[in-house]
Amino acid sequence: MTSRTCPTEKNRERCGCTYPGCSRNGYCCDCIDYHWKHRELPGCLFPPEAEKTYDRSLEYFLDVWNKKLGKK
Repeated sequence: MTSRTCPTEKNRERCGCTYPGCSRNGYCCDCIDYHWKHRELPGCLFPPEAEKTYDRSLEYFLDVWNKKLGKK
C-alpha cells in the first residue's frame, strides 16, 4: 500500500462547515473521527440551513433529512 496525503486545500474548497476556527477543517478523517466519538456527524453532511445551527447530533441529522425527503 502506498502512503497517502490528505488534500486539505481541496477539502477546504468543498467543505460546507461554517464553524469558525475549527482545527479539523480540511482534515476530513479527523473531522469524522471527532464527531463520531461524540455521536455526531460532520457539518458537511447537513443541508446548509441545518449546518448553520451547529447541531451535529445524529437525531437532528435524521430529523432534517427525513423532513427534507418528505418522510415526516
